[in-house]
Amino acid sequence: MEKRVKFDFEIFFTNGGSIKGEDFRLDISGDDIIDSALADYIVEDMQLLMVGKVNILNKEILIEPHKRKPIDESVAEDFLIDLSHTIEDGLITYKGLPAPIICDYLSREQSKQNYDSDTSFQIGKIEMVTNTGTYIDCPFHRFADGKDTAQTALKDFAQLDAVMIHIPFTETLKITEDHLKNREIRNKAVLIQTGWDKHWNTELYYQNHPFLTEQAAMYLRDCKVKLVGIDSHNIDDTDGRTRPVHTVLLGAGILIVEHLCNLNKLPAENFTFTAAPPKFKGVGTFPVRAFASVEKK
Repeated sequence: MEKRVKFDFEIFFTNGGSIKGEDFRLDISGDDIIDSALADYIVEDMQLLMVGKVNILNKEILIEPHKRKPIDESVAEDFLIDLSHTIEDGLITYKGLPAPIICDYLSREQSKQNYDSDTSFQIGKIEMVTNTGTYIDCPFHRFADGKDTAQTALKDFAQLDAVMIHIPFTETLKITEDHLKNREIRNKAVLIQTGWDKHWNTELYYQNHPFLTEQAAMYLRDCKVKLVGIDSHNIDDTDGRTRPVHTVLLGAGILIVEHLCNLNKLPAENFTFTAAPPKFKGVGTFPVRAFASVEKK
């Protein structure tokens, strides 16, 4: 059953003036639409500039046949895809490292004595190692003279042209250079989707996981990639006492992101990748909010 929304609107401009409309009707994809999404759609569809406050008035949902492509509130989320795991109190990311402690430094109830009326605030306190959740490795993580998160340029963390390479863990755990060939990867972020994130926060996650070989890392280095990410427990084989992939990539200034998720939601190409940590001096690894921005069709 197709539905449309009927509404009035008032649009005020930051440089003065306003416009109003009455009894507008637009197609919607669901049963309802929030006012803010409707306002954003009007502004974009009418190609308005210098827009300030927008009021949606007298909104009514009607059962009527669609006239054109309906408004879909979820579209924006389709273009920004979250690739990070949620960090919560007690989460184990890496066996042998302590779980984060997340608690109140100042609770809302405690803060009430400092303010009038019903005003309250919460100030959190977090104690954790830097290898927690979805995190990025900078050269300092492996090399004492390597760049830390503060020294690494913002352009190396953000809006990188990227490709996604699907190498299912059900087919192989050892990812070689042959798995990476025949792709346009030079100067790009290379995200390797193995599907291992399905085991996140379970005992299976920490052992016998997918990893890159040293030769694969050397191939990526020689192709001058900018960053390598994986949805696995570690980009190296953790059965041994060496970490050749970290050594090769970080030694070449190529950043590493481990513990990604949701890579199955990405296209093979035509998207950008961002994984920016806080600007800490003397820290080579830190959690990130990693996400992809997918080109609109």
